[in-house]
Amino acid sequence: MLFNSYIFIFVYLPLTLGVFFWLGRSARQTAATAWLVVMSLAFYGWWNPVYLTLILLSMAFNYLIGQGLGRHATGSAPARRLLTLGIAADLLLLGYYKYANFFVDNFNAVSGASLSLGDIVLPLGISFFTFTQIAYLVDAYRGEVREYNPLHYALFVTYFPHLIAGPVLHHKEMMPQFGKASIYRFDVGHFTAGTVYFLMGLFKKVVIADSISGYASPVFATAADGGLLTVADAWIGALAYTFQLYFDFSGYSDMAIGLAMMMGVRLPLNFDSPYKAQNISEFWRRWHMTLSRFLRDYLYIALGGNRKGDTRRYVNLFLTMLLGGLWHGAGWTFVIWGALHGTYLMINHGWQALCRAVGHGFGLDTAPGRAFARALTFLAVVVGWVFFRAEDVESALRILHAMAGQGVSGLSASMQAIVAQADVVRWLALAGLELPPMLVPVALELLLLAIVMWAPNTQQLMWTHYAGLDHERTASPAPSRLRWVPNRAWLAAMSLAGVWALLGLSSVSEFLYFQF
Repeated sequence: MLFNSYIFIFVYLPLTLGVFFWLGRSARQTAATAWLVVMSLAFYGWWNPVYLTLILLSMAFNYLIGQGLGRHATGSAPARRLLTLGIAADLLLLGYYKYANFFVDNFNAVSGASLSLGDIVLPLGISFFTFTQIAYLVDAYRGEVREYNPLHYALFVTYFPHLIAGPVLHHKEMMPQFGKASIYRFDVGHFTAGTVYFLMGLFKKVVIADSISGYASPVFATAADGGLLTVADAWIGALAYTFQLYFDFSGYSDMAIGLAMMMGVRLPLNFDSPYKAQNISEFWRRWHMTLSRFLRDYLYIALGGNRKGDTRRYVNLFLTMLLGGLWHGAGWTFVIWGALHGTYLMINHGWQALCRAVGHGFGLDTAPGRAFARALTFLAVVVGWVFFRAEDVESALRILHAMAGQGVSGLSASMQAIVAQADVVRWLALAGLELPPMLVPVALELLLLAIVMWAPNTQQLMWTHYAGLDHERTASPAPSRLRWVPNRAWLAAMSLAGVWALLGLSSVSEFLYFQF
């Protein structure tokens, strides 16, 4: 089931919230919690009921491991063995479904063998619920959390706003909130603010991300088929995917936060205007923030972090991003994408070390310097997204070669045909206006570039009804002057955005991060 579907918006969500608040009003909090778990499992099972067994077994196993960790002293040998068993089992499960065929195919290619495991269908959200539970086990081993109620643990793992594509939750951030009686009472302020978050996210996904995808998909398909790509085609396609992924993931993050906020629950932020970053380290503090936190806390630091010298620090950065790339998908394009970002991070840390050593910022602390740094970071991210999206390494290289100017100029005939079918072109034609074909996608992408670089983000717009965790608010950008307040102007604007988005739900469009 998709957030951006009629069945979710008009059936699932009202039924889930209605019964939850009805039970909560009747002071039956355990029943309300059980209902939320059942409906979260129904949300997950809508895609493929067969995999309900998988997630239930995974939850039962990790809950029992967590109980065992609670009975042993932190750092003791039995606790270490239990933690190792739990993490190993989780990673083996994830590895089988996500990477088994990848490794078998590569083994066959190297050895000439013909091994086959058959088709293995990747269970939806397996990476997210696996990482969530690994974080729980590590925190339980450290003595930071304890969960003795299996129903509460099931809610922690399956809570539907985050189940499929994050954010990756920590038990200590999530479950204390469900211990508050106020969560089980309908609050018009929370519900209204959550609805605004949800509508903003829905608009980003349906109206912006799905629309710009029409320029990205044909370019990457042409590259995969070995067809002609002009310089303009390649840049339009690469930038279109850059903006599609941004608004798709930003939209999902807003919708997840909004759904939780309808119940007065606060989720950790997962997206904070990453294209405004002035270096690649800042980008990763803003993009998929909970995954970045997980990789830092449970992988980078576990590898030694920066505690064993600069050389080891750079190696740890590279390995962390390499594994982070592989987490996103079983393919060499994801490995290269991770390696590329690992290299970016090493260069960035090396540059900062040089600046500290010579006591000079080389002008990057000036307004022109900051603009240059932001543009360079954005370009590096765009190059990485080409590998992230491409069908294979060869396709990515074809697009990058064309972007580097190794191709003919202008738009290809196929891209001109795509532009001619754009809604804006048809609207202008009805008004008796014609634009050069290249101007339409270029103007659209410049508009989106301006939005992601300079427009206030959702947190700034919703500052007075902030839905992130309290400690995150102090680190967020300053609030926008254009802040949401419950008045007629905002009601009209959000109604227009909601209707526009709902009218675009005629076709199924999964969120891009569902595939991870």
